[in-house]
Amino acid sequence: MKTILYATDYSETSQYALHFASLLARDNSARLLIVHVSETEWYPVGELCHDEPELDPRPRKRLESVVPDDPSVPFQHRMVYPIPTSENVHPAAEIVQIAKEENADAIVIGTHGRTGLSRLLVGSVAESVMRQAPCSVVMIKKPNP
Repeated sequence: MKTILYATDYSETSQYALHFASLLARDNSARLLIVHVSETEWYPVGELCHDEPELDPRPRKRLESVVPDDPSVPFQHRMVYPIPTSENVHPAAEIVQIAKEENADAIVIGTHGRTGLSRLLVGSVAESVMRQAPCSVVMIKKPNP
């Protein structure tokens, strides 16, 4: 493995996934690509913007605060800012697109483990990534206490 894509939504479950992604990258001497698809911060012009400067630096700083557990793991950050349109941009599609662009060998993503009606209504980004991904996908669920 050369590149492992780790997708974060900043949740507690994502923190568990980051730990696993860090170990996987370390054990394979791979680069960790830390990705966040913003659903609340908007970039004012253009199409989907990858790593474009934004007006408010806080979203970028938040992403940059997400780092591998092991300081020896090389990593990069990638933020995607959709523009407001009538069509919803699904984070899973953006994660899969980045995985293709970067030739990722694996994607690590947290899953909230919703079932039944809540999963039907909310949907599952992790499940959509798994179905569309060009590589292996590791879904991490928050452990039970």
